[in-house]
Amino acid sequence: MKSDITYLGKVINVNSGNVEVEIAKEIPSAAPIINGRLYKIGQIGTFVKFPIGSLSLYGLVSSVSNSPSTIDTGAYEPNYGSRFLQVQLIGEKLGNGQFEKGVGTYPTINDQVHIVTEEDLKSIYGNKSDGYIEIGKHSSSENLPVYIDIHNLVLRHSAILGSTGSGKSNTTANIIKRILSEYRGSRVILVDTHGEYSSAFSKNSKVFKINSTENPLTIPFWTMTFDELSFFLVGRPEGQEQPADKRLRERIIELKKANAAKLKSGAVDENYITADSPIPFDIKQLWYDFNREINATYNHNSNHTQENECLEEEGDAKLLKAARFTPHSPNNTAPYRSKNQTMYAYVGKIYSRLKDSRYSFMFNPHDYFDANSPHDIDHLYKNWIDHNERLTILDLSGVPFELIDISVGLISRLIYDSMYWGRFENYTGRNRPILMAYEEAHSYLPKSERSTHIYGYARKAVEKIFKEGRKFGVGAMVVTQRPSEISATILAQVGTFIALRLTNSGDKGTVQSAAPNNMNSLVELLPSLRIGEAIVVGEAINIPSRVRIELVEPRPSSNDPKLVEAWLKEFAISENAYKEVVKAIREQKPIIKKE
Repeated sequence: MKSDITYLGKVINVNSGNVEVEIAKEIPSAAPIINGRLYKIGQIGTFVKFPIGSLSLYGLVSSVSNSPSTIDTGAYEPNYGSRFLQVQLIGEKLGNGQFEKGVGTYPTINDQVHIVTEEDLKSIYGNKSDGYIEIGKHSSSENLPVYIDIHNLVLRHSAILGSTGSGKSNTTANIIKRILSEYRGSRVILVDTHGEYSSAFSKNSKVFKINSTENPLTIPFWTMTFDELSFFLVGRPEGQEQPADKRLRERIIELKKANAAKLKSGAVDENYITADSPIPFDIKQLWYDFNREINATYNHNSNHTQENECLEEEGDAKLLKAARFTPHSPNNTAPYRSKNQTMYAYVGKIYSRLKDSRYSFMFNPHDYFDANSPHDIDHLYKNWIDHNERLTILDLSGVPFELIDISVGLISRLIYDSMYWGRFENYTGRNRPILMAYEEAHSYLPKSERSTHIYGYARKAVEKIFKEGRKFGVGAMVVTQRPSEISATILAQVGTFIALRLTNSGDKGTVQSAAPNNMNSLVELLPSLRIGEAIVVGEAINIPSRVRIELVEPRPSSNDPKLVEAWLKEFAISENAYKEVVKAIREQKPIIKKE
């Protein structure tokens, strides 16, 4: 086999971590031509093959030297005609069988080493089959498509990582487009915090956005747990229970039980209802009752009932208009002031939340306000998950920053709960999995809650999906430019890494520690990757690969502004300039582009 044109050299050292290869001096060129194709010898990240009978071992070149590693380099005078390779073994192939990751047999000293040709790579990657989608072309060959296992990509979870401008959004859009085009029963929900993706999927997605007339984004307040709702309404820290908190809990349960028989999705036994049950109730009525409770005045000091109220005007809960009473007497005479002041500190806080227009998508949800509204949460599920386009984009660009955390947490928990409790239904759960994709994940899935507006609601919900979602048909993908800031629990559960250019040493180190141990040489290439080029490692790909990912058209609107083109223009600024901008800032509503 030394006469084969692919012959490269021999094994001179073997250990558990890598294999050292001496390139034969007889090879006349560092770039031999094999079957009409030029191959570069000793390129970091390229593959070599160790034929051992009918078994072929495959390895990845991690370093190149003109001296062997097994000798004292201080006393060694390098032979500049010699070349030595450090190779990390990655898998094996028996005869005409399929390539398998992992190594059961190691090469021995003087075993032959051969160049891996394009034909070898085709036999490893195989032809496209059911359950695989093309992610791009191999960086060493424009003719060699690289396929990934869609089952492992989705249900074993994935991460798309890369610095700003490296091609993350394009990679995400590329994968989603491949899924939608090849799997007619697929379901994908994309959490888009910057509103980038609607342009890339304008014809094959359903986009939900705050203030949209067609598909307004709605996350009903009553889907929160009591801890979430009480923290958001009145700032109650989790685990604490003051008398006012107990009263708040009791009243919420009362209002939910009052609606138990009127639910559009079917009546619920009152005995099973808790403050955490996702049952609609009138939160404006909750505020109105508490406000009336603390501000009422009475004719009798010992009998504080509604019959004895000194009521002047009833008020209107729906309009957040409080009931008005005759002012209490400063002396110990009628009208007497209410003795029930337990909720005094909470009434003003609840009122300010309900009046803040930025929170209308939660506290005034279209069609989902209470039990008398047209729809129940089943309609919300169908709207989000089951529609003709199969891709749902939840555009959170209009959500106040301080609500991103709890919004993503609620969305994730709602989807997870539907898959968990419906896991044996024929239209959802295990029988019809779903992919949750999280863009800009570092901003709401951090290692710890350092920000004043990040309280861990999103992180806890998404961590649960990464830890347990696979069993119930929920797969997840995180997309981020700062993997070093992402929850370690989430990264530990990622099965497939698609890593584009990463220049920050901390981010690169995070990928290196999370990726398989024998992939360090590929990870070292991250800072030198070209735009749109990625290292793909993990369960969804047969062999770790350096891949060129094609550009998606139309593209997500994440590309850089055309600075030079803009700065070469002259701009005439009118007197009305910035008025629309100021209006948008004050109303927290984006400016609608005029066609």
